[in-house]
Amino acid sequence: MSADVVELTRELVAIRTVNPPGDEDKAASLLAARLEAAGFSVASHEFAPGRTSLVARLPGDGPSLCLTGHLDTVPLGRADWSVDPFSGETDGDRLFGRGTSDMKGGTAAIVVAAERLARAGGSGLELVLCAGEETGCEGALALAREEGALGECGAVLVAEPTTNYPCVAHKGVVWADAVARGKTAHGSMPHLGENAVYPLAQAILSLQDLSFDAEHPLLGAPTVSLGTFSGGININSVPDRAEAGIDVRTVPGLSSDAVLDALRERLGEGIELSPRVALDPIDTDPSGDWVQTVFSVMGPLIGETPEPRGLAYFTDAAALSPAYGNPPTIICGPGDAEQAHRTDESCSMEALEAAGEGFFEIAKRWCGL
Repeated sequence: MSADVVELTRELVAIRTVNPPGDEDKAASLLAARLEAAGFSVASHEFAPGRTSLVARLPGDGPSLCLTGHLDTVPLGRADWSVDPFSGETDGDRLFGRGTSDMKGGTAAIVVAAERLARAGGSGLELVLCAGEETGCEGALALAREEGALGECGAVLVAEPTTNYPCVAHKGVVWADAVARGKTAHGSMPHLGENAVYPLAQAILSLQDLSFDAEHPLLGAPTVSLGTFSGGININSVPDRAEAGIDVRTVPGLSSDAVLDALRERLGEGIELSPRVALDPIDTDPSGDWVQTVFSVMGPLIGETPEPRGLAYFTDAAALSPAYGNPPTIICGPGDAEQAHRTDESCSMEALEAAGEGFFEIAKRWCGL
């Protein structure tokens, strides 16, 4: 099983699913064939051409355990890689390539553990393997909106990178676009136009000290970040449009509407604000029976007794868990969060192997094997 997780990770890394454009269908086809051969009922769901998510079921008595991961990766970045990002090269304990940590390694561990459970006669699993996570959980949100796409699940495990440490909370997110409009003119006669960059730049600067009266014991305070800023098309024209992308990470007690209201108030009149993504945080009671089961399984694999932790990033659980009725949700995967999105991204092969073993044991206990 251990070798299977590493080898499947390498196969997935070799399939280019850089988002944009995504093109997750080839990875989805590979995993669908494996899961069908293992006895799962597999359904493919496209939210756009070539953007395929999978829902694979091994039904049991009562609600299933959802194991979920995503198939896409971020772009390679502008810096040169010292290794081929799609070859799955190894050096010591490290497996290199785009997606090894975030999160094709976690997805591989889910699939191999599920195959093993099926061979052992287990049941009660629902695997949700999503396209489009990196650009705002597009695949997961499409599944949540589609009637009948998701089954009944009593717990959710997301195999995002945590170096196999089980985490019980993560922040929510509001992504919003701020737009200023002006009037174009020749660059040599700017007095004839209205430059859209200046008012938007001034408005964006007002966000530097924006804070929210909210705090969470595991997640801390919300954060505000300016992610993108652009204006104009050519240097010798007065830009008639400027746009900025704003990223706010939220905590329980701070609603998306409250965030948008605060942004509009700071930006002021004349700046249009449009939400792009709004997802609530995940916050699971760490004292629950299933959470404690996961802690007991993963503790020996990570070499310490887990304590409740939260994560600054968000995951597909923000879309899937509400669709399942907000069951207990844990984020736990073999990848290293500090490796995510980096040049020369890598993952520990020992952690990949441990994740496969841990996920199998968690699923086995869920179905009573």
